[in-house]
Amino acid sequence: MCGIVGYVGRKAATPILLEGLKKLEYRGYDSAGVAVWNGEKIEVEKAKGRLRVLVEKTDNGAFPVGSAGIGHTRWSTHGKPSDINSHPQTSGTGRTAVVHNGIIENYMELKEYLASQGVTFVSETDTEVVAHLFEHYYKGDLLEAAERVASVLEGSYALGILVADHPDTLVAMRHDSPLIIGLGEDENFIASDVTAILEHTRSVYYIEDKEIAILTGASVEVYDQHSRRVKKTPSHIDWDVQAAEKGGYEHFMLKEIMEQPAAVQATISPRIKNGRVELEIPLSDEDIRSFDRIYIAACGSAYYVGCAAARVLETLLHIPVLTQLASEFRYQSPLVDERTLVIIISQSGETADSRAALREAKRLGARTLAIVNVVGSAIAKEADMSLYTWAGPEIAVATTKAYSTQLAALYLLGIRMAEARGTVTPERYGELVAAVEALPGLIEKTLGIKEQTQQLASRWFSAEHVFFIGRGIDYAVSLEGALKLKEISYTMSEAYAAGELKHGPISLIVDGTPVIAVISDNRLFEKTLSNIKEVSARGASVAAIVCESARDISGEGVTPLTIPDCEPLFAASLSVIPLQLLSYYIASLKGCDIDKPRNLAKSVTVE
Repeated sequence: MCGIVGYVGRKAATPILLEGLKKLEYRGYDSAGVAVWNGEKIEVEKAKGRLRVLVEKTDNGAFPVGSAGIGHTRWSTHGKPSDINSHPQTSGTGRTAVVHNGIIENYMELKEYLASQGVTFVSETDTEVVAHLFEHYYKGDLLEAAERVASVLEGSYALGILVADHPDTLVAMRHDSPLIIGLGEDENFIASDVTAILEHTRSVYYIEDKEIAILTGASVEVYDQHSRRVKKTPSHIDWDVQAAEKGGYEHFMLKEIMEQPAAVQATISPRIKNGRVELEIPLSDEDIRSFDRIYIAACGSAYYVGCAAARVLETLLHIPVLTQLASEFRYQSPLVDERTLVIIISQSGETADSRAALREAKRLGARTLAIVNVVGSAIAKEADMSLYTWAGPEIAVATTKAYSTQLAALYLLGIRMAEARGTVTPERYGELVAAVEALPGLIEKTLGIKEQTQQLASRWFSAEHVFFIGRGIDYAVSLEGALKLKEISYTMSEAYAAGELKHGPISLIVDGTPVIAVISDNRLFEKTLSNIKEVSARGASVAAIVCESARDISGEGVTPLTIPDCEPLFAASLSVIPLQLLSYYIASLKGCDIDKPRNLAKSVTVE
C-alpha cells in the first residue's frame, strides 16, 4: 500500500526521491521520509503528514545532499502515524537504513531475540526490526546479510536498504510485495510502482519473490535465495510520462473518467480481428467446454466488476458463475476442482487477498485466469493465463477506467467462451462483437452527461445518506456507485436490490433522502419504476439512470439521467459513468481530497 523509491547514481538523490514519492502519493500514506548518504553518514529526514511537510523540511530537496538514497511513503500498520514511526527506519548505530512495504508477521519474535542481544528499539514498527536484523547479520558482505535476513523473515516485504559501509550501493529484496528495478545511464532505481520512475527510464527488471538485488550506478546484480546469479531481461514500459500527469484536469480522477473511451478501446481493439474475438490466452475450445462452473474472486471495485460480469457470463455460457470476495474465498470451502475456471481481477496485480485466493484456487486444481492492468505483476505471473486491460496508469485511488476496462475484458472472454460452447448462434455472436466494438463511442457519448450530474451534485452534496437501487446488472452497478460515493466524498451510501426495499431498507427513507435508481434494461423498467414510486411516496428525492428509448418519467418527480441505448448485457459500461461523475462532483463540492481519500490505498498489498 505504501510507496518505495530508491536512487543510486551521479545526480542529487533527494530531489529524485521526493519527485518519485510524489508520483506514489496515490497509493495512500500518512507519513513520508528519505535517507541519503551525505558523505559522512546516512542522513534521515521524515515527517508525519502529507509529502509537502517533508518537502518543506528538506527545503524542496536541497538536503540531505548525496547521490544515493531511499525514500518512502508509509501507511500505518504497526504503530500510529508519527515522525518516529515513519520510514526510513534505522539501526541503533544509524549505519543501516531501511524502507519497507508489507508486514513482517514474526517481528515480535525477532524483536525479542534482538532485545536479548542488547538492541534498543525506538519505534513501534515491524520495519525497525529489519534494520537492526540486517546490521546484526552484516559482516562486510551485503549479499550474505540480505540472505540471512530473508531466511528468517516471515510475511510480506519489499525492502530498500542503504548501508553506510557501501554508500554507493542499494540493496533491494522482496517477497509477496511489489518492487521493481529501473535501469538508467550511470544510474539505477528501485520503486514499488513504475510511475515513480517513468520520467527517468522505461527499462525495468521485475524482481521475483525471494530475489535480492545489489545496485550501484553502474551495475545491477540479481541473486536468488541461494546466492546464484539470476540473468534478467529488461522489460520496456510503454506508458508515457503524460499518462501519469493530470493534463490540465483538476484531479486525476476526472482525467481518468474522461479517458475511459480510449482505455476501453485499447482493451478491445487488438482482440477483435475481422469480426472475431481473438484472445492471447492458452484456452482451447476443448478447455472451455470442460468447465462446469466459474468463480470470480476480487476485492473492492474489482469485486463489483465481477458481480456485473457474472450476470453476463451466466447468460452467455449457461453455467453457474459465482462471485466471491477474495478476502473470503479461502475461508468458504469453495467448490473448486479441475473443471473450474477461477478468474482473479486486480488492477495492480498485487492485491494480497486476491493473490491468496489465486493460490488457493490453484491448490484445489482449478485453471486460473488473471485480469490485471500492470504488466509483470505478481498475480499475472502466478496465474495460468492473463488478460491485460492495457488501461495505462491509473493514479486516483478510486478506480474508474480500470473498472471499465476490466468489464470490457470480461465481455470479450464471455463472447469467446460462448462461441466455443455453442451457446450463442453465429448471428448472436456477430451482434455481441459489434456491441462491444461500439462501447468506446457510447461511453464517449455518455460522458456528455457531466452538466446534469453537476446539477444533481449541487442539490445532494450536503446529504448525510444516499441510496442506490437496481435489479440484475443494474444492482451490481449500484454497488459500485455506492462504493465510489463512500470512497471519495465520505458520504454514507448503500446499494440495495430494488426488489428488497420492502424487506427492510425502505424504513430508512425519510423526506429528502436522495435515491438513485439504475434502470439500464428496459425489460426491468416497470418493475424498478414501482420501487421508485415506493420511495417517492415516502419523500425521497429520486434520480434515475435510464436509456434513451425508455419512456419519459421526468413528469413523475424523477430526475432522469439519460444514457445511450446499448446491448443490455453490456449496459454496466454506460450506467456506471453518471455514478462516477456524481461521486466526483459531490466530493468536489465538499472539498474532499479526491485523488487521495483518507485511510485508503491504491494497491492493498497486506491482508
